[in-house]
Amino acid sequence: MATLKEILTRRPVAATIRLTVPAGGARPAPPVGPALGQYRLNLMAFCKDFNARTQKYKPDTPMAVTITAFKDNTFEFTVKSPSVTWYLKKAAGIESGSGRPGHVVASTLSVRHVYEIAKVKQSDPYCQYMPLESICKSVIGTANTMGIQVVKDLE
Repeated sequence: MATLKEILTRRPVAATIRLTVPAGGARPAPPVGPALGQYRLNLMAFCKDFNARTQKYKPDTPMAVTITAFKDNTFEFTVKSPSVTWYLKKAAGIESGSGRPGHVVASTLSVRHVYEIAKVKQSDPYCQYMPLESICKSVIGTANTMGIQVVKDLE
């Protein structure tokens, strides 16, 4: 339960904005500019903070960001690691998944690749308290829906 002080000091939320922005590539141009501009948020402050937080990733890595805009024109944002599908496509070396998953195999990956992707995803705020085994099962499920076959060892 929230205490009375926390309830009284909460700021009213104007909107929650979800964007996919390339790592280190936030600029006040579309798609970031119009999305933040309509809530009168400071574009340059967001761009500088976002680029500083994502400089450890390779450039042009698609990062999911959730921005909470408050009514007093301030904001907070959380950056998540790239999607599992992006990691799977990079690991398999393919542009897109299979058109007919379950019938046509687009590529194969080893369990070691799945484990490494799960380790990276474990740092996400939503997967923080999930066991690594559960995250691995989720990654394998995503790979299957993309037509990527997961094998014990690559020959």
